[in-house]
Amino acid sequence: MSEIPTGARRTCEHVVTPQLAIDFLGPEQARVLATPSLVGLFEMCCRNLLREFLPPGQDSVGTHIELRHLAPTPVGMRVRLEVEVTAVEGRRVQFRLEATDEREKVAEGTHQRFIVDVARFTERVRQKFA
Repeated sequence: MSEIPTGARRTCEHVVTPQLAIDFLGPEQARVLATPSLVGLFEMCCRNLLREFLPPGQDSVGTHIELRHLAPTPVGMRVRLEVEVTAVEGRRVQFRLEATDEREKVAEGTHQRFIVDVARFTERVRQKFA
């Protein structure tokens, strides 16, 4: 595994689509980025940052996330996620998270990922079915 530098950053941008939005409030105007979708977008942004430093056969899995979803982002608006590595302890990597839309800050938090050997992880999962 290559050294993962503290301070490494990545920015990911997405347009909020109906598939990423809540639909339980009724009117079309109330369709906004869902918190579970935002969590998934942050996880993928962090994972993709780590993949820049990992050799073939290694990847990462999320183990913890704390997120404050501060403001709604309507369908059709762009959301920008910024992630930064704040600590690396062995195979555990900590991130700072921040999201903004075209008007304001919409989320902030922290995330933790654990680096895994894909073959070993797959075998461990397979063992659960045995």
